[in-house]
Amino acid sequence: MESPPLWSITPFLCLLLGIALLPLVAGHWWERNRNKAWFSAALALPFAAWMLLAHGAGGWRHLQHALLDYVSYISLLGSLFVIAGGIHIRGSLSGTPLANSALLGVGAILANFIGTTGASMVLIRPLLRANAHRRRRVHLVLFFIFVVSNSGGLLTPLADPPLFLGFLKGVPFDWTLRLWPHWLLVNGAVLVLFNLVDQHLLNREEAGDRRPLLEDLMRHQRLRVDGAWNLLFLAGVILVILGKGYGWFRGGHSWPFGVQEGLMLGLAVAGYFTTPGALRAANRFTFHPLVEVAVLFAGIFVTMTVPLQILNERGAGLGLTQPWEIFWATGALSSFLDNAPTYLAFGAAAAGRLGISSDSERYLGQLLETGPQGAEWLAAISCGAVMMGALTYIGNGPNFMVKAIAEENGIRMPSFFGYMLYACAILVPVFVLVTLVFFR
Repeated sequence: MESPPLWSITPFLCLLLGIALLPLVAGHWWERNRNKAWFSAALALPFAAWMLLAHGAGGWRHLQHALLDYVSYISLLGSLFVIAGGIHIRGSLSGTPLANSALLGVGAILANFIGTTGASMVLIRPLLRANAHRRRRVHLVLFFIFVVSNSGGLLTPLADPPLFLGFLKGVPFDWTLRLWPHWLLVNGAVLVLFNLVDQHLLNREEAGDRRPLLEDLMRHQRLRVDGAWNLLFLAGVILVILGKGYGWFRGGHSWPFGVQEGLMLGLAVAGYFTTPGALRAANRFTFHPLVEVAVLFAGIFVTMTVPLQILNERGAGLGLTQPWEIFWATGALSSFLDNAPTYLAFGAAAAGRLGISSDSERYLGQLLETGPQGAEWLAAISCGAVMMGALTYIGNGPNFMVKAIAEENGIRMPSFFGYMLYACAILVPVFVLVTLVFFR
């Protein structure tokens, strides 16, 4: 396929602007997933038709790759969402700042075993229940997205889609464990800041209401996990991911498309139908958050084919050679493009600079084999893609899901730009610290 013109990124930009502005100017209309689907289709379908008419077989090939990636992406998110939605933590944690910080810390660890989506779906509802007596709860959700839905998932390919794709492209399964200093610095700094903010807002609320709010928050019931058999289905999803990555039963070759997706769908269906409706009702489980992500990301995956191609073709000409440049460039694009394809695009650009063809199935593994420079570049790409997915609602799939669940529980979340302002004010200084310590 020949190089696309720059104007062809317009549908993608319009989709991003719509996601940002329509909740502000047409909030009631935007609440319905059906209208989100119409909006997404109105931009994606004409774009897809233009790709086919203008570029023929090349355009179809790019659209086919985008659609297959989308199906794999939604299969992973959807299976984790449905299965985790059947796990109900009965009772309540105490909602004190220390307990809230501990829960986010547990989420940062758990994300590396059941994915950022799985950890987010299991823990967001207990966090909201523990703090049900509080009026100010928006900050709880914001920091939850920062840590559990994003930065926590840096240590294993099970945690986040970019790292999983890296695993499929030859990165050893345990390679990301060496990023633990980066993980510890970011999550430690954000958790300390969260504790200070949470304590400050609790003190203000107690002083304003003149009531012993802390005593109410410290009351909690004994915890009990209902629907624990769903943990077996989560383990099944993990085994499917490992099986595809290592090529089990295929002599080390990756499974053909549809095997992983079908197995995940089967596990999700089994989890759904073996879970009593009362447990899902106790979790206030609905498919609304998943449908919202599915319809919007369908348009995003289709229309972002051109921005990604332009990045692949011209990435080497950007002059990004220093780790700090790669870290910030990857992160900035991951905030608006999905972090998984952005990771692959920058990985392909880095490999190309060292003479490695991205046509190889394991080109990122070959990048690591070039020595310290390749490893340093891939570390910068990995950290940028995973960490900075927290800067917007569309940077990572769980962000939208957590936002929707919070709104279902009566929390009025910030707009697209409002969230960006909060995220940048809190996280950018932390990322600057990461740059100074690891990527100078």
